[in-house]
Amino acid sequence: MLQVVLDIATVLLRVLISVYAVIIVYHCFAAMRRQRRPEAPLIMLYDCLSGEKIPILFWENSIGRNRGSDIRLADPTVSRDHCVLLRREEGWMITDTNSKSGTFVNGRQVTKRQLIYIDDKICIGSSEFVLLRRTELEEEKPNSWYFSRAKDKPSMKSSNLMILITFCHLFMAVSASFAYDKQDFTPMTVFAGFTIISWVFFFVSTVIIKRVNFELEALGIFLCGTGVLLLVHNDVKQAYVQMIASLAGMIFFLFLIKFIENPDRIAGWHTIIMVMAVLMLAINIIFGKVQYGAANWITIGSVSIQPSELVKVAYIFVGAGTLDQLQTNKNLIVFIIFSGVCVAMLAFMGDFGTALIFFVTFLLISFMRSGDFRMLILALVGAALGGTIILQFKPYIADRFSAWGKVWEFEQSAGFQQARVLTNTASGGLFGVGIGNGYLKYYFAAASDLVFGVLSEELGLVVSVTIAIAIGALVFYTRAITTRSRSTFYSISACCAAGLLICQMSLNIFGSTDLLPLTGVTLPFISQGGSSVISCWGLLAFMKAADERTYAIKRGDNR
Repeated sequence: MLQVVLDIATVLLRVLISVYAVIIVYHCFAAMRRQRRPEAPLIMLYDCLSGEKIPILFWENSIGRNRGSDIRLADPTVSRDHCVLLRREEGWMITDTNSKSGTFVNGRQVTKRQLIYIDDKICIGSSEFVLLRRTELEEEKPNSWYFSRAKDKPSMKSSNLMILITFCHLFMAVSASFAYDKQDFTPMTVFAGFTIISWVFFFVSTVIIKRVNFELEALGIFLCGTGVLLLVHNDVKQAYVQMIASLAGMIFFLFLIKFIENPDRIAGWHTIIMVMAVLMLAINIIFGKVQYGAANWITIGSVSIQPSELVKVAYIFVGAGTLDQLQTNKNLIVFIIFSGVCVAMLAFMGDFGTALIFFVTFLLISFMRSGDFRMLILALVGAALGGTIILQFKPYIADRFSAWGKVWEFEQSAGFQQARVLTNTASGGLFGVGIGNGYLKYYFAAASDLVFGVLSEELGLVVSVTIAIAIGALVFYTRAITTRSRSTFYSISACCAAGLLICQMSLNIFGSTDLLPLTGVTLPFISQGGSSVISCWGLLAFMKAADERTYAIKRGDNR
């Protein structure tokens, strides 16, 4: 009778974990959606010729004839990219972007970034505008993501969301403590350590730094904690390493947000970080240790790091900084060369999965700049040619392609890992067999490349699909907040960071389940790998910085 009660309690515990996971992810994104101020112009531009009032909705506004301009003028004397109207702490400013006819304020030509004031007259080509205060609020515009009104139910408090996450991790730890019908309370120790780290991070963010929102951080904590607890029965030492890496990631998150707080500081560090990124990859090539077929690990004493993971953050920084500078400097060549060097060095190391992620991110950044599909097609053709050459000289990669889509024919050879993932994912069902009770963890690269299968087997499809949706939904979140970002740098870096995470997640999940060739990349926040976790927190920082609420407390504006 007692055994029956324990079996029922175990099943209920697994169901509770799934329910809590769904609730946590829902409330993280619901809070992001509800805590947004109504859409309203910041200032107005009065068109002296037509009498039209043009609302200025963004912190940085490109003006020109280009279809991609924030304010598009149908004036033949206006250049395609004529000038930029932007707001900084000093006030509203305007800068000319090397236009043919020039930009004038009160009759004086703008030669550098210049402060402008209410009632100033701005001449752009043959068009004349007067800067006005916001006279009326526009109705909030419908949005594909943020569609709620102020009358909506208030969001869950950050502290309550943290309590939910803590209980969810507690249920996971209890489930792991009774794996194989044996009592082992090591998972509870790991849970206690990670919980202390999480709550200290929460206290620092909300009480000391006084951030007005905590949803993204809460999502990162939930994902990292899940990854740490999955490792307990695979390698308890690695679970502690992952926990320490999560702490380092949280510190890096706070540092990066502070570092990019001033948009004008970014340009000064752009070249330095680009050089540092190349040097890190060069050091990796010289001293790197081959693991899992790629020489992308450097061992210092008992610590191993993967520089290519950290270079992802630098690449987003440089790429977004380049596009931000293009508002005044049209040269994209340096970034193209930098991208080519990074991809080539990664390919030389044998880290083709990361090289592919960098290439996709390059396409995303380039398209955000040009909007030219022809350029994308040309780049894809070049990548296909390069991929064909690689398959000729890297036979083990060709073997992965040979098993793609037919792993059951190669079940005991090239398709062995994917076949095990599919089998064990099915055995986990909706609510899993419990942390530690799965069998996939005994196979090679289970905690990294195949971790989605471990997640599905031990915690169930409900949890694994919920986590995939949570990472995927970041692209909708970033798309919605970027119109309010204080700088183009924030907008571009947030979108690219979300795109990189989704690309990485897709390669991991679809590769391990045979929908794509297995590329050997990690599942963000979940897979074993300290460098990967730190990198993910860095990418999350770009999204956090793009939310105008992030720096609200400094401005005294809690909208």
